[in-house]
Amino acid sequence: MRKKGDGGYKMKMNTIIKNPILRGFNPDPCILRVGEIYYIAVSSFEWLPGVRVYQSEDLANWEHCTDILTDQVHLRGNPKNCSIWAPQLSYNEGLFYLIYTDVKSTKRPFKDDHNFLITAKDIRGPWSEPVYLNSSGFDPSLFHDDDGRKWLLNTLWDYRIPEGNKSSGIVMQEYDDKQQRLIGEPLKLFDGTWLKKTEAPHIYKQNGFYYLITAEGGTGSGHAVTVARSRELTGPYEVDPRNPMLTSRDQPELPLQCAGHGSLVQTPEGAWYMAHLCTRPVEGKYAILGRETALQQVYWDEEGWLRLTAGGNTPSVEVPVPGGGRDREGSSKRYYFEDNFNGPRLHETWNTLRILADDSWCSLTARPGYLRLTAGESVQSLFDHHILAIRQRDIHFRAETAMEYEPNNYLQMAGLLLYLNEDNYLYAYVSHETERGKVIRMLKCEADVFSLISEVIEIDGKLPIQLAVEVQNASAQFHWRQINESKWSKLFAEQHIGFLSGGFTGNFVGIAAHDMGMLQGSYADFSHFKYFGYDD
Repeated sequence: MRKKGDGGYKMKMNTIIKNPILRGFNPDPCILRVGEIYYIAVSSFEWLPGVRVYQSEDLANWEHCTDILTDQVHLRGNPKNCSIWAPQLSYNEGLFYLIYTDVKSTKRPFKDDHNFLITAKDIRGPWSEPVYLNSSGFDPSLFHDDDGRKWLLNTLWDYRIPEGNKSSGIVMQEYDDKQQRLIGEPLKLFDGTWLKKTEAPHIYKQNGFYYLITAEGGTGSGHAVTVARSRELTGPYEVDPRNPMLTSRDQPELPLQCAGHGSLVQTPEGAWYMAHLCTRPVEGKYAILGRETALQQVYWDEEGWLRLTAGGNTPSVEVPVPGGGRDREGSSKRYYFEDNFNGPRLHETWNTLRILADDSWCSLTARPGYLRLTAGESVQSLFDHHILAIRQRDIHFRAETAMEYEPNNYLQMAGLLLYLNEDNYLYAYVSHETERGKVIRMLKCEADVFSLISEVIEIDGKLPIQLAVEVQNASAQFHWRQINESKWSKLFAEQHIGFLSGGFTGNFVGIAAHDMGMLQGSYADFSHFKYFGYDD
């Protein structure tokens, strides 16, 4: 995909790393360096295209590089918080390897999770067809040993565990690159520690030891990074005596919470850094932005254990750039995104739910200069939800759009929404009421409890409608105006959006069109979309 519009940052390039480095929904980071370029791959869950990859030359300043999974995956019908989990990116002998899990169900006590591997000579593809590996657990990782052998690691899920999380540790099995399959028998490598919920394994070889890095304690407030080591790949593994190596648990005052799920990278000069998952709770308790990515500088102490350069085991907001960094020209670091829909392809920042955007429902050619969204199923559909959305990256932001839309009945709707998942959303939409004509209404779903805001605004059916939403902390105020008006009017009462928090993803803001009657191709034409972030 090309970069169209004005999405991105205007900034002075950092001489420090300011966390989080990837704001908004960017969880489960896997960091990798190839030559002079650093890459981070993150989970995408039910959003497509899947496995977003960012790149950097200095670890402080990151930009979107590519999205890897497109038509290789089939996500229709997958429940919320399932689909693409914890990708692992590695590089060996001129080839990129990506391993990921496609989760089909997490209904206890079982977990239907299928692990796949794809490869490419270039990070931007083309990527090979997926090779199926196993389904015994999630968070797969591929370790390339010095002798040329390759080993798959993953969490082992045991439905027989009577209560709580059913992760029983980490297993390993050899992968044959030529046969493109696992060989031999799986070996139980690590049972985990008292923190439990052991997952996200990565192995690194350093100073004669194999270091196993895992996430433990669950992905919430108890999250942590555990480090263990062994002289032999197959173990036994000795746990760091000062475990956990990184965590925010039991320290709710820290600005970065839920620290865990770490992976390592070494700079060309020999310095080490750890990418890890974190959250920034809004008003101290709402993870509206979802799980984000941060970076910590680390080192190996005299006893050979991994430690934070800043000391202790809690995450820092500011971290030194390798070599002190370099000053470059620029201005502010506030994020903005704008798409005027005047080119042949959608901007790469956009995301869709479970299905890819294509001309059948998301067209830039049906009416040049506009995006035509043909209506799909309901806002709670797991199959054909026609939504186009971007990540909320800022605690304070404003988003605006304008559309032309001619609904015929109350089953047809299009508009602007804040969307966490099918059980939690806020939707300001245009529809049609028999006695009132064209109207603006609002839907709310909180923890799977649906409500319809009783207020109805009647509008002139002949003019385009502009919709906006401004979010500050855990409050959202929608606005509207018609194209001939200079002043925005408030749209219904201010809404508390703390409920757009939780689960594995983060809040999105987007545009959508729905038709529960599925009549003769109802559609809305959008002229533009803008997002202004006000955070520094």
